[in-house]
Order: sequence, then C-alpha cells, then structure tokens
Amino acid sequence: MQARSRALAADGKRIGIVPTMGFLHEGHISLIKRAKKLSDVVITTIFVNPAQFAPHEDLDKYPRDEKGDIAKIKKVGGDIVFIPNAADMYPANYQTYIDVENLSKSLEGAIRPGHFRGVTTIVAKMFNITRPDIAVFGMKDYQQGMVIRQMVKDLDYPIRIIIAPTVREKDGLAMSSRNKYFTPAQRKEAVCLYASLAVARNMVKVEKVKKVSAIRKEMVDVIKDICPMAEIDYIAFTDYKTLAPVKIIDNTCICSLAVRVHGVRLIDNMRL
Repeated sequence: MQARSRALAADGKRIGIVPTMGFLHEGHISLIKRAKKLSDVVITTIFVNPAQFAPHEDLDKYPRDEKGDIAKIKKVGGDIVFIPNAADMYPANYQTYIDVENLSKSLEGAIRPGHFRGVTTIVAKMFNITRPDIAVFGMKDYQQGMVIRQMVKDLDYPIRIIIAPTVREKDGLAMSSRNKYFTPAQRKEAVCLYASLAVARNMVKVEKVKKVSAIRKEMVDVIKDICPMAEIDYIAFTDYKTLAPVKIIDNTCICSLAVRVHGVRLIDNMRL
C-alpha cells in the first residue's frame, strides 16, 4: 500500500483517505463521496482497531461485512480499499503510541481512558502508509476529528482534515454501525439523543435560553421520556474549537452527548 501511494504521488495524483472500521452505512458513503470531490484517488481503509477498545467493550462483536463493504465502495467510485490485519498493524513487541494530551481527556476520553491513544496511533499509521493529501472524517465523532486535526498540526503532517456533516436517518438518529444491535422497538427509542439535541437547539434559538444547567435538565427529561431505561454517560456543552466547557451558551458552543440505549452506546452532537 505504501509503495502504491508513493507511485500515485510521483504521478501527480492527489490522494484522499477515508479511515473506517467497516460495516459501512450511508454516513461512510457520504465521506467517500466528499473525498472523491477533493482528490484524484480515494483510499478507504477498513480496520477494527483493537487499540481503541477497552477490555470490556464490544471489539469481538463489532459488526463486520468485508465483502459488502467492498461492494459499496466500488459502487460509489472508491478507488482502493486497504484492509490490513491486526498482526500487520501491531506486530510482536509493538511499543509506540501517540497521545494528544488535552483534547483527548474530556468527553469520550474521560469515559473511555486510552481510547484516543488508540485512535491517534492507528490514524497516524494509516497516514504513514497511504500518504494522503486529504482525510475525511464524520461530524458524529467530532471530538475524534478535533483530536486528529491537532495531531496533524503538531506532527507536521501535510494533510488537510475534513470533518463532514453527520448523516441521519429520517427520524434524526445519527447513522452508526452499532444501530444494527437494536430490535425494532429499541430502535424507536434510540432517537432520544437527536430529540434532546433538537430541544436544546430550540431552547437556544427560539426561547433564547443561555443557561447550560436549564438546557441540560430539559435534555435529560426528553431522553428519559423517550427511553426510560437510557443511561446517560454525559451531556456536555463546550467551545466548538477548544472543547473547553461553557456555562453560558454563545455562538461558539457545541453540545455533545453519549447515551446507552438498551446497552448500546451512542454518541451525537449539535452546534447550538
């Protein structure tokens, strides 16, 4: 893959990469389409990265569909699919990891210690192997995108990072590979994340509410009303660029949340 990328670059081709963990949905497809507009050759990587899963998380049962993924990538015009295995990416006696210190400590980083260490390490390795000019990530994983953008800046990667809009189902649920875990009844309750974000945005835009505590309380009520069994990991109001927490809403604020719906952990966010 590295030799192929070098040859493409030597031929003057602009390379785009879309890193994924597979089991592709329309959200992933939108990222590939975005990369196609900005580059000559699009490489989609598929790798379920063990370094970003804690021992108690769903690595072993994470959904996989390699043949289906390749077919979807071909259909949308993807050029190359890179599917390494864990032994290739983390050979015996592997010792080197990358840690973005501040941005990775809050939100997902606080709930899932070590998660972003695994993310940044594997993304850096993918960048070294594929040598892209641009890389496209999804807004649903906004903190991840910000962490990677910081890594690229700090380590002087000549790569433009694109964070593309979240693709949603008709009822607003953010598309995710984990949505397949739901029964039809549970799936209806999964909309609680988006519903709470929509209420928050309405409170800010229409009702002119600025106090975070009031908005958070209303969001919790909405979530529990739709899914009484929901377990809320966090509802956070932060600065869009720094991810520093805010108490009063202004035009730089983003609301992010993580909720376990019938045992399935979902994340989402929205600019307020």
